Amino acid sequence: MTNKTSLLFIVNPFSGVGRQKKIENVIQQQLDSTSFSYEVRYTERPQHATEMARAAVEQHSHDAIVAVGGDGTVGEVAAALIGTEVPMGIVPCGSGNGLARNLKIPLTPASAVASLNAFHRMAIDTVDVNGTPFVSIAGIGFDAMVARKMKLAKKRGLAAYTGIVIVDYPTSKPVDFRLTIDGKEVEKRAWFISFANSNQFGYNTAIAPLAELDDGLLDVCIVDKIPLAHLPLTAPLVYMNHFELSQHVEILKAREVVVHNNDYGWVNVDGEGMRLGKELRFRIHEHTLQIITPNPAPRFNLISDIERHIKDLVEH
Repeated sequence: MTNKTSLLFIVNPFSGVGRQKKIENVIQQQLDSTSFSYEVRYTERPQHATEMARAAVEQHSHDAIVAVGGDGTVGEVAAALIGTEVPMGIVPCGSGNGLARNLKIPLTPASAVASLNAFHRMAIDTVDVNGTPFVSIAGIGFDAMVARKMKLAKKRGLAAYTGIVIVDYPTSKPVDFRLTIDGKEVEKRAWFISFANSNQFGYNTAIAPLAELDDGLLDVCIVDKIPLAHLPLTAPLVYMNHFELSQHVEILKAREVVVHNNDYGWVNVDGEGMRLGKELRFRIHEHTLQIITPNPAPRFNLISDIERHIKDLVEH
């Protein structure tokens, strides 16, 4: 008789749009009980998911940890698993769900839990900024300002995010940033800069369409302020996975980036506003997080997506 694989589901009861509220029934119905045993725990405060995941790793109490929540919950669980052999599963219940979308994880809890039964694993890169780890995307400039205001907002979700952008867009201004990119000093004028490990910004928007989770590189997406007259042309590119084609966008590949004058002080880290200082050092760490995926090779799906987009460009 073989031992069952033990899963710890860490649930954020306040995440996103509330799809996690019936998670225990979903797990009971969808998880293969002949192969898996499980435990469900709920977070009670910020960083509690990290604490619980780290304790499980140290105590060798579970074979895998599953984050049930939005991008913030995923980031907290990942922080405890980076550099270990304990894999992380994701049941997306947030509003953005950037990493889940990139990995082709189903966005409904029932399908996401069912996909855990295959228990495919892949190793993805992670990034740290001044020692704070993240998995998907971090941003400075206007992006960080919006994340800070979202942190203080009473409501979450795309509507709240869009409302802040609309209100602050007219008065926001680009900044001359001083950067060191893989040892080379440059100056870039930018409205915001994203440091992308994942290709997903959340809400099915691809800020760095060609970013890959396992290539050992950051996609540094430098965006100048987009004039109002250009928005009807530029905005659709984000949803069509062609943001890099905008004249207001420059994307560079790098392993390490230092920002010398983040004077605002705030950074958007996987959707969470954090005050990390004026000088920021972003470093990528290859294949440091094990992820449970619904398919053996999600990266091949990404390559197929790129080929399809190129074909669309040629035809149109």
